[in-house]
Amino acid sequence: MMEEKRKINNLELLKIEHKELSIQFSLDGFSFCVYDLDLQEFVAFYKYEFSKVKTPEQLLDAIKQLFVSENNLRITYDKVKVIHHNNLISFVPKVMFDEANLSEYVSFNNKIYNNDFFAFDTIINQEMNAVYIPYVNINNFFIDQYGSFLYKHASSILVEKLLNQFSKSHETTFFVNVNKTDFQIIISKNKKLLFFNSFQYVTKEDFIYYILFTMEQLKLNTEEIDLKLLGKISKEDALYQITYKYVRNVEILSNDFSFNKHVEIDNKIIRENLSLFHF
Repeated sequence: MMEEKRKINNLELLKIEHKELSIQFSLDGFSFCVYDLDLQEFVAFYKYEFSKVKTPEQLLDAIKQLFVSENNLRITYDKVKVIHHNNLISFVPKVMFDEANLSEYVSFNNKIYNNDFFAFDTIINQEMNAVYIPYVNINNFFIDQYGSFLYKHASSILVEKLLNQFSKSHETTFFVNVNKTDFQIIISKNKKLLFFNSFQYVTKEDFIYYILFTMEQLKLNTEEIDLKLLGKISKEDALYQITYKYVRNVEILSNDFSFNKHVEIDNKIIRENLSLFHF
């Protein structure tokens, strides 16, 4: 059910006096980072991919197997943070937000069920909230393992960091955050969120179709819009090549940008959105 893709550790975690564990998971995989609270830096990163997980129940089974085999998930941490990654999310302006109506915000774009649990994240420095459905069965499992912990949605963190990072820009900017089987389009204008959506893709043609369709619906000119790619993508990737074919101004956010930078662990260089693990 799972394949270990990368496992990097630069020291014995038990020797770190004050440490924080950040976990991120989706139906595609599971990863976690350890952050040294005294040194204020990441010191370990682990990543697994799931090839046959299709439901939250199967995801929980896969995570339980990981907890059996991965000792570093079972040690004591000062802080634990959990990040849910799914497409069951909507962003709601605060003037329209009512905590009593969380289900309505998510049901507009997603199929929901009577037993679904709803949560929301407040987006710092923005007058809006992100309403989403977390995987409650996995939260309950983590409660059994760690007691209390903080949790957020991955897209909440992503949107918040993008809007704050580019807060001085009044131009329309088209961001695409690339993952293994899905990607998020975030469009900002005048320092505010103009558009957000998450798309599943299999081929590069799927990928560019949703980008161009979004541009068409919002009447954005492919010759003028600035498109910034981040996440799991490089100039050698087919996704980049096809995007560059149809959009004139395409940029992969540079390595010194906090979302997509080189991190050296155990004398190995990894490229991950590690800042998304730290909120």
